[in-house]
Amino acid sequence: MTETIAFPPTGRALVIGGSGGVGAEICGALAREGCDVALTYHNNKARAQGAADLVTAQGRKASIHPINVEDPDAVKALIDQVAEDGLHTVVYAAGPVVPLIHLSKIEPAQMKQHLLQDAFGFFNVVHHALPHLRTAKGSVVAIQSAAQFRYAAADALSVVPKSAVNAIMKGVAKEEGRYGVRANGVALGIIDAGQYQELTRLGHIDQAYLDAAAAQVPLKFLGKPSDVAEAVIYLASSRARFVTGQVIAVDGGYHV
Repeated sequence: MTETIAFPPTGRALVIGGSGGVGAEICGALAREGCDVALTYHNNKARAQGAADLVTAQGRKASIHPINVEDPDAVKALIDQVAEDGLHTVVYAAGPVVPLIHLSKIEPAQMKQHLLQDAFGFFNVVHHALPHLRTAKGSVVAIQSAAQFRYAAADALSVVPKSAVNAIMKGVAKEEGRYGVRANGVALGIIDAGQYQELTRLGHIDQAYLDAAAAQVPLKFLGKPSDVAEAVIYLASSRARFVTGQVIAVDGGYHV
């Protein structure tokens, strides 16, 4: 825990998608800042338990919860359960694995699926979390994509839903600030975790692709989950108390 109290001493942070490579790092970072953490997973309980272990290793409480963010009733039940102990922070780090497909080759059903799993899922979370966040004067941080700002070819299945996530985030910032609620985002470039490791495993990309991607960014290397977690912690915490509606691009400068 840092010397400055950056989060409320009571209540919990909720990390949607906390079982992922980036999500787990965020859970651990929240715990280091003194937060108890509830985290969700879609179908991999073992990875969720691993993320929870990062929290308990810091002496904080952790709970894991299966969730389908497309189901409004399930999302409401989860958030109400977590909020019984107070809910001061929501981090949205979920989203499906995104294959690299040019827009002209994406089937309508495929785009619909990604919009439901990501944009509609985020809306469900925000909709049901806001009453609790108003009480806590809390914060929302949504993981997004750096390709929202500099389009990457064949990345529409990420960019389109994440652009909707960005719009919802801005709406919360604009409308909920009067209740003391802040909403910000972290836009990711290529991070050596989760999404890109899975795409490599599935054969969509290889090491040559990753090396070429690193060469295209000003800093000439790829990010780590800890780089993302540091940005999330800043935006979620009281250190960013006068920051809302903003997106930090953790992308090595790709968007420039």
